[in-house]
Amino acid sequence: MELRANMVSMRILLIGSLMIATLASAQEKRLTFEVASIKPVKPGGRGGGIKPKPAGQGYDAVGATVRLMISLMYRMPIQHVTGGPGWLDSDLWDVEAKADKSYSIDDLHTMFQNLLADEFKLKFHKQIKEGPVYALTVDKSGPKMKVNDSPQDYEIPIGGGRSGIINGKRVPMEYLCYWLGQVLRNDDRQVIDKTGLKGNYDFTLAFMPDLPPGFDRANLPPEFLERPSIFDALRAQLGLKLEAQKGPVEYYVIDHVEKPPEN
Repeated sequence: MELRANMVSMRILLIGSLMIATLASAQEKRLTFEVASIKPVKPGGRGGGIKPKPAGQGYDAVGATVRLMISLMYRMPIQHVTGGPGWLDSDLWDVEAKADKSYSIDDLHTMFQNLLADEFKLKFHKQIKEGPVYALTVDKSGPKMKVNDSPQDYEIPIGGGRSGIINGKRVPMEYLCYWLGQVLRNDDRQVIDKTGLKGNYDFTLAFMPDLPPGFDRANLPPEFLERPSIFDALRAQLGLKLEAQKGPVEYYVIDHVEKPPEN
């Protein structure tokens, strides 16, 4: 009888230890920055950008709106981040977030997502509707991009170069789809990756951007007038194509958000 009681006690202790270890592990897995400074930009200040710190040791945002932060950190087209108060688009913020060591870009994004939840009290829900999308696929000619297997360099994958030519470096297809969604935001179509390409790629891309209504094409440099549309440029220069389809369109709907106290 005493032996059985001892065995029961040991089992209870073992279960308790496992529960404590599991809870501790779950707490350790929540990625957060070691320290973060969040300051509002004075009225009249100019917008800036968001980029990782060198060597993946944090993230900096300069003159960024909260809606832009959400869009970038969740790789969701900004027009699909809906709801919330007006200051999400009007107020600019400087954020300096430092990590305790070097992290991958995905871990840094998770840290920034947790910063938005902790400091801005951000809460949202996902909403999926059937609607028009663009499917990004590989053209029959095959991909024309250069595979880049180099280590993570924490640079922004896609940026403008000379004469408005776009340079891509270590670009995964997920990011390319996000970027194309921004380029095609007037279409309000989400770009869905159906390429099957899993690597990172280098490329250059030159195309004629959509012009605002009433814009005089004569004001463009001559080299712009000779460029193809984004659709033709993707096919000819990258070996990819965009196809208009119907599919699930994802939205992030803001339920709650607060301005953080200055620190």
